[in-house]
Amino acid sequence: MTIPAELDYATCLSLLRQEEVGRVAVCTSDGPRIVPVNYAVVDDDALVFRTTPYSALGTHADGGQLALEIDQIDAEQKSGWSVVAAGVGAFLDDPHDVRPAHTFREPTPWAGGQRWLYVTLRWNQLTGRAIGPIGATMAG
Repeated sequence: MTIPAELDYATCLSLLRQEEVGRVAVCTSDGPRIVPVNYAVVDDDALVFRTTPYSALGTHADGGQLALEIDQIDAEQKSGWSVVAAGVGAFLDDPHDVRPAHTFREPTPWAGGQRWLYVTLRWNQLTGRAIGPIGATMAG
C-alpha cells in the first residue's frame, strides 16, 4: 500500500492555477452541500467563482466557511492528487473587486443559466496530497 505524500504550498498553488473546475463545500442549515463550480485564481491566496443568488452558495457563502477541492485521478496507475483551499467566502459587489478575475481567466460557468453573483474564497489553508506515481497525473 502506498502512503500519500503531502504537497508543498507552491505545488498546491500551481495545481490550483492550472485547473478551472472544482467542487465547493458550504455549510447550510440543512447540512453540508457540495457544488461544482468554474473558478479562477485571482491572487496568491484567493479564488473567485460565480453562482446564482438563490442557490446554496448564493445563500450561505458570504461570511461562511467554504472549501474548494480539485483533483486528478489515474485509476489504472492507482495514482492521483488533490488540493483543498479552505477559508471564508465573501460576495464581490464592487466591479473593481471582480477585475482581477478578468486579468487571469473569467470563471465562466459551463452550466446554463445566469450566474452573475461573484464569490471570492480567500483561503487560510491550502493543502494537498498525492499518491502513487504522480508524474502522469500532475502533468495537467
